Amino acid sequence: MLVSPTALYALLLLAIPLAAVVLISFWTQTGVRDFDTTFTLANYKEALTDPLYRQLMLRSLMVSGLVTLITVLLAFPIAYFVSFGVKPEHKSLWIFLITIPFWTSYLIRVFLWKVILGYNGVLNSGLKVVGLLEEPLSFILYNVNAVILTLAHAYAPFAILPIFVALEKIDRSLLEASRDLGESRTMTFLRVTLPLAAPGVVAAVLIVFIPTIGDYVTPRLVGGPGGLMIANMIQTQFLRLNNAPLGATLAVIAMLIVAVIAVVFLILGNRAAGGKKGGRT
Repeated sequence: MLVSPTALYALLLLAIPLAAVVLISFWTQTGVRDFDTTFTLANYKEALTDPLYRQLMLRSLMVSGLVTLITVLLAFPIAYFVSFGVKPEHKSLWIFLITIPFWTSYLIRVFLWKVILGYNGVLNSGLKVVGLLEEPLSFILYNVNAVILTLAHAYAPFAILPIFVALEKIDRSLLEASRDLGESRTMTFLRVTLPLAAPGVVAAVLIVFIPTIGDYVTPRLVGGPGGLMIANMIQTQFLRLNNAPLGATLAVIAMLIVAVIAVVFLILGNRAAGGKKGGRT
């Protein structure tokens, strides 16, 4: 009785829409809202053999992977500083400051990056003022690099918070014991702190990687033709080309790839957690 309301809620909002997408991927669209419900694998064959879709999928994985790597590498020092370098009574203030970007609309933040990276934007104007440029740079906007930079900034708080939580759970006496046994600060970090923080790092990786691979707003606004990702093609198939089955097929393939990668990271996280417990015993 206690579980059934939430189970029904999850079924209505998650399972049924997902099942509908999978089902539509095996159909053929014959009109604006008409479908041939005959089972077919033609959509999957086209999605897996067309070079355009493969290129977009590989680009999406590359962009999401780089965004995740950059975000986690930049987030870990911040989370480490807040956890170990800030007084306990000031930590709440720092977390509050980290979450300030959430106060503004995601679209506004993307548009601000357009202002910063534009041909006559803040970055080019600043470099011209200090004499480092004679002509504005034209390659810093409307490409993959702009997409990576914008996504990394947008998802940084999502990476900082889970890492911070994992670092806060570390028993400080374990670090003291490591130092008492003769380990340096560097080796203590590598052999004690980092393994204990691994679950937070894995969580940060998943939290950043999964949504970025499906982002279509940022590539559309700052990516240009060379920065579009698979989500943009899915949107195009549904809303412009009137081919919902192929769009659903691309979505299913993207979800399967993300699921496999997520499972790999979860396995690595569980192994790290197992090694942590074994080391502590």
